[in-house]
Amino acid sequence: MLEEVFRDEWGRVVASLVGFLRDFDLAEEAAQEAFAIAARHWPASGVPDNPGAWLVTTARNRAIDRLRRERTLAEKIHLLPVPEVIMDEFDDTVIKDERLELIFTCCHPALALEGQVALTLRAVGGLETAEIARAFLVSEETMKRRLTRAKAKIKLAGIPFAVPGARLLPDRLDAVLAVIYLIYNEGYRGRVDLGAEAIRLGRLLAALMPAEPEAYGLLALMMIHHARRRARFSGEDLVLLEDQDRSLWDVGQLAEGRAVLDRALALGGRGAYVVQAAIASLQTRERIDWPQVAELYRRLVELTGSPVVELNRAVALAQAGDPAAALRAVDRLDLDGYLYFHSTRGELLRRLGRDAEARDAYRRALELATTTPERRFLARRLEGL
Repeated sequence: MLEEVFRDEWGRVVASLVGFLRDFDLAEEAAQEAFAIAARHWPASGVPDNPGAWLVTTARNRAIDRLRRERTLAEKIHLLPVPEVIMDEFDDTVIKDERLELIFTCCHPALALEGQVALTLRAVGGLETAEIARAFLVSEETMKRRLTRAKAKIKLAGIPFAVPGARLLPDRLDAVLAVIYLIYNEGYRGRVDLGAEAIRLGRLLAALMPAEPEAYGLLALMMIHHARRRARFSGEDLVLLEDQDRSLWDVGQLAEGRAVLDRALALGGRGAYVVQAAIASLQTRERIDWPQVAELYRRLVELTGSPVVELNRAVALAQAGDPAAALRAVDRLDLDGYLYFHSTRGELLRRLGRDAEARDAYRRALELATTTPERRFLARRLEGL
């Protein structure tokens, strides 16, 4: 119970403290102190009616106490935008939820992408530095340096703790969505906990921006994909969509994802994430309408201009029954360094009976493969030829 409360409230507490103190390190330290106090007292006294307000207030009081005790920070005390009186009332009505400001601060374009990802997971998601390091296969020391650089950049550049104005919001929202989706994709490659964390961040963003269809579109996309996670691998083998055991799909999460997609569409969503979610939803139907999937990919190409999306459209064309047209579309693409370009060519050439060319394409894909499931899948395809 306590662990669940702590995880749910961490981002809110840190956001309130960063907005209050304008100092990430001090905010995190005060938050940790407040959570430690709660862990000691709540088992005996019970969880407060409003644990978030209790934690925010306790953390603010600890931060003020610390600043008062440290003579070297005495000048800062007079700069704090708070009354000198310690806050004793745990009144949620006087504590603003500033998590949206925190999300936009963490995903500011002035920060390196790796810093945006690390800071979002640490400050908003509440993951420990060691957890983030393990998820991204780097040392804890490397991840500490990334977080330190990101925090220093925020302070040095004077990055505002604020939601961007209307003129800047679309571009900045795109950056936030991209960071959350990047986190999800890392989890989707096998680290399921990180995928679940991205969905949690997506839920938070949609709740904080209830009029933004792309926030719902991204959430729906992640949930629909995540519902199939147990069926995507069999041991160390990658399982294609058409071969997946549907009894392993999470039907509850799938239904919720479709409901979130309906919400995005009701808001007039026609953006890239909404279209991708619609494609993902179609691909979970009992009978997949591949011509419709191909048409949605065509719309997605118009929105993104991405050759990778064009490659996915070619796959849909092949599934719709026209591998020759699909191969022509693939051969127009400049994606020589992309694994799935060559594996797709191999599959299309195999279907067209051009086995020698298919073998060459699969061998090139195998050279580019970086994970065991990818290599095993491609090796099986070569053996089949």
